Amino acid sequence: MKRKKPLLSTSSEVTLGMVAAASGVSPSTVSRVLSGSAQVSADKTERVRQAIAALGFVPNTIARALADGRTFNVGLLVQYFESPFYALLLRGIEEVLTPAGYALVVSSGHWQAEEEQRCIASLRSRRVDGIIVLTGGLDNAFLAALARELPVVVTGRALQAPGLHALKTDDAAGARAATAHLIERGHRRIAFIGGDATHADAKEREAGYRAALAEAGLGLDEALIANGDYLEAGGAAAMARMLERGTAFTAVFAANDQMAAGAARVLHSRGIRVPEDVSLVGYDDLLNTAHASPPRTTIDVQIAELGRRAAAAMLDLLRHGSSSVQPPVPRLIVRESTRRLHSDTAPAC
Repeated sequence: MKRKKPLLSTSSEVTLGMVAAASGVSPSTVSRVLSGSAQVSADKTERVRQAIAALGFVPNTIARALADGRTFNVGLLVQYFESPFYALLLRGIEEVLTPAGYALVVSSGHWQAEEEQRCIASLRSRRVDGIIVLTGGLDNAFLAALARELPVVVTGRALQAPGLHALKTDDAAGARAATAHLIERGHRRIAFIGGDATHADAKEREAGYRAALAEAGLGLDEALIANGDYLEAGGAAAMARMLERGTAFTAVFAANDQMAAGAARVLHSRGIRVPEDVSLVGYDDLLNTAHASPPRTTIDVQIAELGRRAAAAMLDLLRHGSSSVQPPVPRLIVRESTRRLHSDTAPAC
């Protein structure tokens, strides 16, 4: 019996010519978009990427690698696979690299410089064309040396070196905005749960908190500061220590949403209501913050967009040797976890 032809073509049957026809450009333009061998207008590039996604086109990576010596693999060094922060970054990176014909080889360093160096060595052994480093503990000299060997994009730090592009979000400005929001709502006793004090972004977020207090003419009480570890358990432990000190406060600013979630859990366990008794602000705008009870005010650092821009910077380096991509700007997202405090309200905790 004659077999019926499938209604939809499989990805292996989709040709470069079909992508060209669907996007209204020439096959050579599709090839240039895939290889990055020449500049293509943003409009044509977007049409080609949409056609690739719609048709399920899979470039013949092996043939391309044999032709020009590239593997079309990009290494990605994250810190924790289980972190929702890195999951969002990964999603953004994939959204840009996959349509361009690149695959990701992912490794995690757990904020341990020696482990991260082993990860880098492993990625290099796989002959990746470039490496994206998402924060981490590697020192700048190591990254600059690595960039002499292959393109490097790094987030979470300001660094200039040939072959390297850094995307540094303004964490001090974001933390200043979070603290200023609480001050504007009448809070004067604002507790701060910081991250690991050895991390540059943790230092900047604390600096932003301190700067907002100083700008408002408020004195700083060191007893209102406790460090966590950017994980929920660390935020819970820091909140518990704060409460055990007996220091009065009406609001809490946690330096990331995971620690804010831990702090909220401890407050709830002590019968302290958010925001009726204590206002709470996080940082990052992870997916679950909008669905917390109550929905949590936070600083949106546009995580997925940061991933997309890191990937775009990597493509720039691979194609042109440099990039001018800038990181997204942090923005305050006001939800229901903060309330306006009247001047005659006494500190709740």
